[in-house]
Amino acid sequence: MPEPTAVIRPDRPRRALRLGVAGPVGTGKSTLIATLCRRLSGELQIAVVTNDIYTDEDARLLRAAGVLPVDRIVAVETGACPHTAIRDDVTANLLAVEDLERALAPLDLVMVESGGDNLTATFSPALVDAQIFSIDVAGGGDVARKGGPGIERADLLVVNKTDLGPHVGVDPEEMVRDARSVRGGLPVVALSQRDETSVDQLVQWVRDMVVIHRNGALAPTDPGPMAPHVHADDSTHEHADDTARRR
Repeated sequence: MPEPTAVIRPDRPRRALRLGVAGPVGTGKSTLIATLCRRLSGELQIAVVTNDIYTDEDARLLRAAGVLPVDRIVAVETGACPHTAIRDDVTANLLAVEDLERALAPLDLVMVESGGDNLTATFSPALVDAQIFSIDVAGGGDVARKGGPGIERADLLVVNKTDLGPHVGVDPEEMVRDARSVRGGLPVVALSQRDETSVDQLVQWVRDMVVIHRNGALAPTDPGPMAPHVHADDSTHEHADDTARRR
């Protein structure tokens, strides 16, 4: 990841950093977003788009928590598996993001929360500039070892609810080691809402990404490229990166 520059250039065209937050059901995505809103809303102009299949539950929870003015939190009801709206056809989310950016300009950060999905669900770079993937210790100590596009290649992996480790028989430190072993040097944050140091690490990562984006040094990438495979006739070949989907 490029080193952040201390001063944001005022002459650079402004468009909010679009940050995706994905992960399985119950891994703390909404709480993570609420924490970022509380910690950063005094220094950044923020808006949020939530995704649920049939409800606006997560948006209502964030509004009720008072983390942002209610008009800065909107909901997309996907009507189908969450990955369809963050990857397969991002139109509904993209329109929601663009509407917020137009209505509340200038924004610094728009967070898009995926509905809870499985370990393969990642955002299209047509929708977000960077993405966080959240797993949690209560989901099992083997989750990080299982890998998948989000765990292995999201811009940031959060191993969440580390304080629950003793209660569910999971060693959070081992889980973090497993995660780092499959991420090729990409960052991992072991997060607990009871540990301010870990929250500080998460908040600082987001700050750095905003600055990198503002200075034109952030190149969105797709964490879900074609996996190696063999065809029925035993032939093998490589697939080039789909550069048309990168910005």
